[in-house]
Amino acid sequence: MRTNTSARGLRSRVGTRVLALSAAVLAVISLTSAPAWAVDYPSWQDVQNAKANEASKAAEITRIEGLIADSEAQVAATQAIADQRGAEYQVAQDAFDEADFRANSLQAQADASKVEAEAATARAGLLAAQLYRTGGSDLSTDLMLGGDGQADQFLSKLGQASKLAEINSGLYSAAVETKNAAQALTDQAQVARTEREKLRVEAEAKLAEAAAASQAAQEQLAQQQEMNITLTQQLAALKDATAATTEQYQAGVEERRKAAAAAAAASGASGDYGQLSDQGWARPGSGRITDNFGPRPSQPAGANAFHRGTDLGTGCSAPIYAATGGTVIYAGPNGTYGNFVLIDHGSGVSTGYAHIRAGGIFVNVGQWVDAGQNIASTGSTGASTACHLHFEVRINGTAIDAVPFMRDRGAPLG
Repeated sequence: MRTNTSARGLRSRVGTRVLALSAAVLAVISLTSAPAWAVDYPSWQDVQNAKANEASKAAEITRIEGLIADSEAQVAATQAIADQRGAEYQVAQDAFDEADFRANSLQAQADASKVEAEAATARAGLLAAQLYRTGGSDLSTDLMLGGDGQADQFLSKLGQASKLAEINSGLYSAAVETKNAAQALTDQAQVARTEREKLRVEAEAKLAEAAAASQAAQEQLAQQQEMNITLTQQLAALKDATAATTEQYQAGVEERRKAAAAAAAASGASGDYGQLSDQGWARPGSGRITDNFGPRPSQPAGANAFHRGTDLGTGCSAPIYAATGGTVIYAGPNGTYGNFVLIDHGSGVSTGYAHIRAGGIFVNVGQWVDAGQNIASTGSTGASTACHLHFEVRINGTAIDAVPFMRDRGAPLG
């Protein structure tokens, strides 16, 4: 497995800001949402003491059942916050995308209009020069000194000059109008760019909030799952009418913990890597292209009318690979994208992976991933009608067509 060490230290300003903001937001969340059940966590000695007395045993059973229910409720509440922050992040990202599209479209129109204005000005200038050459002699001198033939010739030239003047006047007016139109479009593009940059900052802030909320939910879920392994075994020990000792149940806890760790390792950091190109890029998923980048009038309900990614028909639970090395700046719910991973590759390049199955994200915010590393597993979360991977590429925040981009890097999508 090759690792691009020079790229490892290369992060874009956006990615760095997002990670810094995420850390700050996560610190606040951690201070205000510590698990309440941690204070009342029973020890195995508590279980052993309660087991010796029926009244104490019943009370301890009730307490443990309450702790399990409370932990599940708190995890659900934290996840709901993460879902909400993820949806808010997508709304902000969509607003930026629309503003970005408008700014770029206006600038393209302004550039084209400027070229047209320059061409119109050049045409008017050529006719003006021709007009000067045609009507440049003194009319009275030519009429007095010239013969009849010369006078007729001069009058013919004068008529031609008059027509040229008329044509040039129209061309000049058209050139002025085209130039004014180009300037108006340029001014509109500048306004649109200013609005876009404002929305970019807002989207980055929402991304940081969503990343921190998602990370907090993941951490709390991991704590709850770890704790529940012990609590369920303690509960079983209290309810067991045999003479089984708590030491036997503790041994069972360790076995379950090892099994859970092995399952997590198998689903995530399993050493599964995609095939790399000579340029160090990998195809993010298998399957044919099922939807392309661009306008999409018949999009699924709730999805964007403009498709900013390329869909690959991977099927369910297929591996998703990092397109190249980078830092994870988001991993969690993201509105209609479902579960989503965003990787910053530095130099303004980022890639996104959407519709990941529940429990199918294998990376965390701030983690470095290598090119071709298995980062997730496909699903059909969000606005999706079947299991697939929505893959997108962004340059300085602007979504681009991933097909030619990946083809140029030796990792064609189709």
